[in-house]
Amino acid sequence: MKLDDHLLTEHGLTAQSEGRVLLLACGALAREILALIDMNGWSHMDLQCLPAILHNTPDKITPAVEAAIAEHRDQYDKIFVVYADCGTGGLLQAACARLGVEMVAGPHCYSFFEGNEAFEARGEFTAFYLTDFLVRQFDAFVTKPLGLDRHPELRDMYFEHYEKLVYLAQTENRDLQEKAKLCATKLNLPYEFRLTGYGDLQTELSNLSNATD
Repeated sequence: MKLDDHLLTEHGLTAQSEGRVLLLACGALAREILALIDMNGWSHMDLQCLPAILHNTPDKITPAVEAAIAEHRDQYDKIFVVYADCGTGGLLQAACARLGVEMVAGPHCYSFFEGNEAFEARGEFTAFYLTDFLVRQFDAFVTKPLGLDRHPELRDMYFEHYEKLVYLAQTENRDLQEKAKLCATKLNLPYEFRLTGYGDLQTELSNLSNATD
């Protein structure tokens, strides 16, 4: 998902080169990153998003990020990759290190939204997680890719080892909470709500902003 120019302009984001930072991000984080930019007045940061659907084929994330870095590197003083490992098996971290580019720490967005330390301490291996984005896009990213719209009988096979659905919410939105409960019902899983806010994403972008002011 490449953000349209009109969306960037709406949020005061342009692609001028000097003194600017490019946030090269997963499309699933676009709304949250734009909110943080607006909230904190980070006018020196621009946002470029890659398609969120890459998460269904994580082997394609690293090449896509490498290509985007190559495309935009000459236009910015600094590029920061707003992906965690995201199923790349360390390949994204290795590529970023080779290219001299920093990235968000953590295994995936569920972890850094809750806070990497807190997430690791929970040791939850049987929870199915949703974020604000995934609640909104549940059918596009869960139901249809898994074929549950065509073969609902596959649900119990896919989710037999999960014990609950946990909604890690970035915002306190009643409509999204109701939709997340419906998602849990569809998957026949107990529902749990946690308001995480932006977690380590906000911390890392704040640190980045302070370092580049």
